[in-house]
Amino acid sequence: MSRRKIPDREPIGDAFSGIILKYDDQYALTSDPLQVGGLDILAQGNFMVRYGVRYLGKPHLSIVPGLVALDYGDMLTGEEAWHFLLKKSNLHPRGDVLGYRNDGTDEMITIKLLDLALDLEALVYADEIATKPLASVTGLITPTDKMIPPHMKEYLPYYQTNQDWKAATGNL
Repeated sequence: MSRRKIPDREPIGDAFSGIILKYDDQYALTSDPLQVGGLDILAQGNFMVRYGVRYLGKPHLSIVPGLVALDYGDMLTGEEAWHFLLKKSNLHPRGDVLGYRNDGTDEMITIKLLDLALDLEALVYADEIATKPLASVTGLITPTDKMIPPHMKEYLPYYQTNQDWKAATGNL
């Protein structure tokens, strides 16, 4: 009997070119240099934004899925894995998710130990191959939503100004 090759991990993500802003203990993204006023710059350049699924009972931890291994042997990556995890994983709660935690640690966790009811964590990485994020961001500051990649639009709140973002985080 031949064994199938385990596919390479393929986490979903959005390329983003801009600035990571910091205010108090919160971080946001912007591509508009005019939004920096009064905020610290953590980094600027080209980044990869990925999304972490929070742990059940430990919402400070999340995993960025790279591979989903189902209990009947199928293995899913990329958009297929992401769609399955968010929309159909209740059918196979004993499946495993392989990826990197929000602290950069390589991890494998059973689907039933993830809290899919909580908001996803938006994590910004230095590049496509980085496994430890630069920051966990709580918003995207942009005057218009027209150029926002689809996943960012769905999982990351966006604000028109940095004042709107600061007010929403309760740090105004």
